[in-house]
Amino acid sequence: MILHVLRALFVLMMAAAGWFFLAHSTIFHPYDWLALAICLSVGVVIICVDILSPRRKLQFFSGTILGLLVGLLIAYALSFVVQMTVAQYFADRVSQPQDVHSLSVFINLVVGITCCYLSISFILQTKDDFRFIVPYVEFSKQTKGARPMLVDTSVLIDGRITDIAATGIIESQLIVPRFVLDELQSVADSADKIRRGRGRRGLEMLNKLRETKHADVLIYDSSGHEEPELEGVDQRLLWLAQQLGARVLTTDFNLNKVGQLRGLDVVNVNDLAHALKPVVLPGERLTVRLVRAGEEAGQGVGYLEDGTMVVIEQGREYLNEEVEITVTKLLPTAAGRMVFGRLSTDGGSALRRPRPRTDPHSASAP
Repeated sequence: MILHVLRALFVLMMAAAGWFFLAHSTIFHPYDWLALAICLSVGVVIICVDILSPRRKLQFFSGTILGLLVGLLIAYALSFVVQMTVAQYFADRVSQPQDVHSLSVFINLVVGITCCYLSISFILQTKDDFRFIVPYVEFSKQTKGARPMLVDTSVLIDGRITDIAATGIIESQLIVPRFVLDELQSVADSADKIRRGRGRRGLEMLNKLRETKHADVLIYDSSGHEEPELEGVDQRLLWLAQQLGARVLTTDFNLNKVGQLRGLDVVNVNDLAHALKPVVLPGERLTVRLVRAGEEAGQGVGYLEDGTMVVIEQGREYLNEEVEITVTKLLPTAAGRMVFGRLSTDGGSALRRPRPRTDPHSASAP
């Protein structure tokens, strides 16, 4: 919206410059409309080039346009060139001396308006970049607080990030690259039912994350800044993390390892979940529901509320029952911790939760 207003003001100011020249000069007499037509034509052409040209990379414009102030400085510097050119080529062709001055003022107005428009348009279109470059020198943006975090596709499909962000523990800005959003949309449009469900879940989680009060989410488009040889979402994500000095938030084990090999800071949601699991110590008593038989003879397997697997010796006969166990040892694994225990006994009998009794009045008569 701001760019549309800026472009409309640019056309109006070009028209005003042409009208000003008409009011103070007779160079184009009797074709007084020619100056106004030239100004409007130049304005329309510049806007068309600005709209149709691809998104600029900052290195192509480094050190030239930094804002309205720089635009005015450039226009001021060019005014001397305009004055010398008009004095050299038009002094002998103009009948009235004041027309030379009017022509110089007219050209300076057009140049100044054009420089100011291009500078403001450029800044508005690159306002989300995290650094700027001038020739031979690179200045990284000095950000306050925690560094931003790039959100991977797997994190959005996983969905736990919304609950984590709702707690307010994440102070970093969460950046979702445009190519991650495009991948989610592609998965959501897949012909495979499972992939389509995963993609739709990812889009729902992204909308929920953006509505979370404590989450600062930014959709970032890096299409005009990427290297052409980059292939795949993971490669583009790691490259963008290097460019922005950001951390990568993912649940992908392979992406986690590759990012660490490249010297990037990677936050794995699975590692975070494992670190937040409650500590279980040997000798502690737990109540577990046995859901299946174990690999060894007589073993039963159950799970704690956080998903930790519990293997109970001699628990196979208590399947689909809740029993009280005593923790004997803990075994760290790649997926987390595994708890081993034995049935707690009282006088030689295992302590178990009683099964719900059946109401005799509800039973059918034999």
